[in-house]
Amino acid sequence: MFNAQRPSLDDLPTSRQLGKATVGAAAAATAILIAVVLPAEYAIDPTGAGRALGLTQMGEVKQQLALEAERDAAPASASAAPGANTSESKPAQIAERSDITRVTLAPGEGAEVKFTTTEGARVAFEWSVNGGHVNYDTHGDPPNAPKGFYHGYGKGKQSTGERGELVAAFDGKHGWFWRNRSDRAVTVTLRTEGRYSEVRRLV
Repeated sequence: MFNAQRPSLDDLPTSRQLGKATVGAAAAATAILIAVVLPAEYAIDPTGAGRALGLTQMGEVKQQLALEAERDAAPASASAAPGANTSESKPAQIAERSDITRVTLAPGEGAEVKFTTTEGARVAFEWSVNGGHVNYDTHGDPPNAPKGFYHGYGKGKQSTGERGELVAAFDGKHGWFWRNRSDRAVTVTLRTEGRYSEVRRLV
């Protein structure tokens, strides 16, 4: 049987030598990481040696490919804010239209007629009263208006009719409230023309 001769204690490296070897290996690994791995994998080149060796360019290509792959894998809706509806962010242009609306009011009775449109829309109007006169209040309401909100465009008393152009101050409903202050029934005829989605009696 082969018997290996054990080395003597004098042949073994000392703790100091082992420490130096460990420090040397760590330094070499760090140098390789900084000069080779970082430039080649992440395009990070603190010493400039990676670009001289062509490694930094390799890392830049890898990073670009990884970024493109990440973008391709992302869902189409990722660029939109959570819950955002991109189809609603750019509403379709409201078509031009014209309407005639009539309301008949008994003495003391009131009625409100409004059209729905967007901020800045211009709507030409003309209304007239047959059989007497009315008090009127022209105003608008945005969606979910707070309690007590009021935005007026004009008001008057004992009017037999008005005409002009209403420019919407905000998205929402805009129009007229009439109250019959005559001693008999009256009919209010309203003509509107412009860009709005609907016009109807609310009250």
